[in-house]
Amino acid sequence: MKVLVVGAAGKTGRPTVARAREAGHEVTAFVHRQPESSPDGARLVVGDAQDRDAVDAAVQGQDAVIDTVGSAVPWRRTTLETETAVAIMGAMERHGVRRLIVTSSVGVDDSMAAVAPVLRVFLPTFLRGAMRDKAAMEAAVRRSGVDWIIARPALLTNGRATGDIRVHPEGSQNRTRSLTRSDLADFLVAELTRDEHLRTAVTVANG
Repeated sequence: MKVLVVGAAGKTGRPTVARAREAGHEVTAFVHRQPESSPDGARLVVGDAQDRDAVDAAVQGQDAVIDTVGSAVPWRRTTLETETAVAIMGAMERHGVRRLIVTSSVGVDDSMAAVAPVLRVFLPTFLRGAMRDKAAMEAAVRRSGVDWIIARPALLTNGRATGDIRVHPEGSQNRTRSLTRSDLADFLVAELTRDEHLRTAVTVANG
């Protein structure tokens, strides 16, 4: 499968590119700035994810898109994730690309019930800008005509993949704590070829 990973130089994007390559996909890595070294085995595209022309060119010819874009300053008001998703979805609809997997966060919309009590102050304060943007992004994705999956990871860590990935449906009351970025990458890549979570927002966490 030909897969575009947007935000490929980020902390989630890098393991996602690597995992997609390991799974045998033909990967295009869309990054904001030229990296010191190109992702191993992936085609590199440098551009602004909010630039609709740049995104359109990158989406053309793909079979699916994984959007891992996130704000570097999570408390600052931003529309980065929303504008990126809108640009991606517009390009997908123009070029007939169906599958979109986007990363959001636990705590958005009805998933606040899955947030551990110790983190319930942290999300609307330190992450207040990013959380507003993620909520708007999710709303835009839900209105789209593509085959979307919204992944809402628990608090992300940089540990190694555990293989213990728990997926909780919308409205779940199950409390979550954390998720390694490597496990998130495994989940995102797995969603390229399965339909169980199509057009749903799921919370993803380690057990």
